[in-house]
Amino acid sequence: MQFDLFCRSFGKGGKMKVSLIAALDEERGLGKGNELLWRIPEDLKNFKRLTMGHYVLLGRKTFESIGRPLPGRTLLVLTRKIKDESLSLDPSIIPVHSVQEAMDLARKNDEKELMVAGGAQIYEQLIPFAETLYLTRIKGLKKADAYFPCFESEENPLWVLHNSKDFKEGPSWPSWSYQVFKKV
Repeated sequence: MQFDLFCRSFGKGGKMKVSLIAALDEERGLGKGNELLWRIPEDLKNFKRLTMGHYVLLGRKTFESIGRPLPGRTLLVLTRKIKDESLSLDPSIIPVHSVQEAMDLARKNDEKELMVAGGAQIYEQLIPFAETLYLTRIKGLKKADAYFPCFESEENPLWVLHNSKDFKEGPSWPSWSYQVFKKV
């Protein structure tokens, strides 16, 4: 099935890149109770810059944690509900019921880079198809209940660090790095 998904999404008719964007701590923790572990203003600006003008795929819980449409972006919200009234309030929010539906919809609308913004289950499903990881790596730990998938392996490296920039700690967050990984 995964190979079929790959062929239908990336086969004839043009290539659409899939990229994951996330902020994670030293143990790949993403959040707790549908909240980010840290709110770093520079990271939020970077998220906006990278996702602006793109289709952004996210799960329903992640969407609810954001709580509003994101101007300049089309949100594809993955939900199990057949009809979700809360997702039909804005034309920039489109409920989808499968990863395949989301990818087909973005590709049909000539999206060149589908941005995947979580949560953990969505990252897990899409990381095999991703070409780029845009990661904020926070040098600290907090209790988390959602984790980014393990992607770094010395025995079988699939990803190479393409770019990295370090940032100092702020008033309410530890030091952090912005990293871009490319699939080899």
